[in-house]
Amino acid sequence: MDILRAQGRALGIPIEYVELPYPCSNQDYEEAVAPVIREAASAGVRYMAFGDLFLEDVRAYRERLLGGSSVEALFPLWGSDTKRLAVEMIGSGMEAYVTCLDPTKIGRDLAGARYDQDFLESLPDSIDPCGENGEFHTCVVAGPMFEARIDVSVGQIVERSGFVYSDLELV
Repeated sequence: MDILRAQGRALGIPIEYVELPYPCSNQDYEEAVAPVIREAASAGVRYMAFGDLFLEDVRAYRERLLGGSSVEALFPLWGSDTKRLAVEMIGSGMEAYVTCLDPTKIGRDLAGARYDQDFLESLPDSIDPCGENGEFHTCVVAGPMFEARIDVSVGQIVERSGFVYSDLELV
């Protein structure tokens, strides 16, 4: 949660926090986010942007979640070439670390790795360079959209529920 707060400060935007149970079913998730969507709509929020790239079912799910509210889903990266996008993000100065991965798709040793050109080159051709199929997830700590870099170090790496997680800790 500390890193999420630091990201909000670095971006200069407010962050709405939603506590989710573990494990979290889709129904649990929907019940947790529904009040936030209602509050956002009441406050005049007109759009929510999502970074999804090409998974139609995920897009439809997000649009359904916002359905019935006055908040419209935006997908500014939709349809982007993920190889080009990955290189472009890294080239822009974005800094990120791999915080979760599916060890059936990529090696456990990549947990905690910096998301950079070396990381991209280490991926098998079958892996989307943006992790769009759930192969991995990252946490961004610097980039042109941040007012300042968030100093982190890689902490404990654990395996849980079939995934490998890498903690990031504020320095």
